Parts: sequence; C-alpha cells; structure tokens
Amino acid sequence: MQPSLFTRIINGEIPAHRIYEDDQVIAFLTINPVCDGHTLVVPKKQVDQIWDLDEVDYDYLWMITKKIALHLRTIMSVDRVSVVIKGFEVPHAHIHLIPIDLNSGINLDPVPSPPVADNEKLAAIAERIRL
Repeated sequence: MQPSLFTRIINGEIPAHRIYEDDQVIAFLTINPVCDGHTLVVPKKQVDQIWDLDEVDYDYLWMITKKIALHLRTIMSVDRVSVVIKGFEVPHAHIHLIPIDLNSGINLDPVPSPPVADNEKLAAIAERIRL
C-alpha cells in the first residue's frame, strides 16, 4: 500500500495546520473547509475505512475526536460540532469535525476543488484552536 496523503502529512512530507497530535492520532485543519475550524481527525495507522480499524484504535480515535469536538465547540463559540465520515477523498480513515453556528446558514454540501482556503487564515485558526 502506498502512503496516503494523510500518511505523508503525518510523516511531515506535506505541511498541515496541526491542532492536535499524539502517538496514535493527528488532527489538522482541512484545506477545503466548510467553515472556520473544520478539522480532520486521523488515526496515524493507515487504514482505508474507519470500520476496519481494530477495536482499540477505533475507540481511541473516537475518544480523541470527542475531546477535540468539545474543545472546538468552546473555542469557536458554536452551537454544535457536526461529525461527518465520508471516506471517499483519501483512502485513509478520517473524521470531519465541523463547527456549526445554527444561525450561519452553513451548507454541508461538498466544497468544490481546488482548495479555496487562505493559508494565513488557516494558520491563525490553527493557532487559536490548537490543544
């Protein structure tokens, strides 16, 4: 199996705005955000589908996802943090956390490519929400 885009980010080959990292999980801002703070939570072990993670890694991933979601909800001052698992873009399990202000009118439909996020804006948001 070739290293996925996310494995290359984990290995430091591709830059990312990391907001959390430990020995098993990394979280970083997506370059195609639905809104400010849109974060990907990724197991460091490369597995194509989240359902193929072993039970220990799966449970740990969700424990960290909850920690990050609660942090995002507080720091971003939003009503909700949406959880989305699409699993089509990158063959590496990952969870989208999307801070939602119910009055913002955010649309959770797919965002067009190429990436439209401003790198400086992503850096500022990452600094604000980093654990």
